[in-house]
Amino acid sequence: MKHTSLVLALGLAAGFVTSSAFAETRITYKSAKTGSSYYQMGVQLAEAMKAGTDGDVIVTVEESQGSVQNVMEVKARGGDYVFTTPPVLVKLAQGGKAMFEGKSDPKFDEIRALFPIPSLTMHFVMSADSGVTDFAGMEGKTILLGKGSFGAREGEKYLNLFGLEGKVNLAEVELSNAVPALKNGQIDGFVTAGSWPAPNVIEAAASADVVVLSLSDEQIAETKRAKLVIPAGTYSGQDADITTTSLPVAAFTTTAMDDDAAYTLTKTFWEGKAAMGADAAWWNGVDKGLMANITGKLHPGAIRYYTEAGFELTADQQ
Repeated sequence: MKHTSLVLALGLAAGFVTSSAFAETRITYKSAKTGSSYYQMGVQLAEAMKAGTDGDVIVTVEESQGSVQNVMEVKARGGDYVFTTPPVLVKLAQGGKAMFEGKSDPKFDEIRALFPIPSLTMHFVMSADSGVTDFAGMEGKTILLGKGSFGAREGEKYLNLFGLEGKVNLAEVELSNAVPALKNGQIDGFVTAGSWPAPNVIEAAASADVVVLSLSDEQIAETKRAKLVIPAGTYSGQDADITTTSLPVAAFTTTAMDDDAAYTLTKTFWEGKAAMGADAAWWNGVDKGLMANITGKLHPGAIRYYTEAGFELTADQQ
């Protein structure tokens, strides 16, 4: 993949300018922590937007603590803000439920979708030395979930669902330290949620003997998530398919974004997706079918593109 220099803005939103005299559009894109698959996707999207618009759209990639934070920051952001999150979190925010209880804000109702991105995929990664081959075997082991991210919350939910509440030692370590901690024997395993192939799982499998746990159909039904199969050979030493769960993710902005900017972002994404897929396999799973996972409203500028391109949209999306 060709390298493009990006500004990593930590808490500083880039300016957003559109005019006949100065056509450059600057976008702040917030997705996930550095080292994650979703952060790498942000880098790829930034390159695709610059290439697809001859430099008229400049995307600044910001590190994020996770999907919940991305939604919360809508309160303080303007029309240049694009972020990723599962659509279900937008619905929860707009309803003031779960992690958004008591944190409602009128700006949550202004959130609008642009396009789907690769689905969030759960990975339960255990060292081969731990001897763990299923969830029951995790009892008494030290597991790293990370802090604050949706993936950490989801991982804790799964442990509780499968009877491991209070039976697993949770490491108070950032997810970015998962691979060295696993190699050094400080933890027995870690949980990560990122589209496959996940960079930290690739690194772990390449540098140590690991087992990525599969879920049974009964366990998948308990999670109320979609079933996803990661093909054998995706990770080093992986001789069999991995059966796990996935959750749809999409790129969002708000009604504060200019319609022309939203149109250009959406159009450039779809027209550049094939090229991105040649560089990173996770983009190849994104197609028109994933549009059904966007259950809320689309931005008017995005709707303009989808109408021109012949996409079928639901009444709820318009």
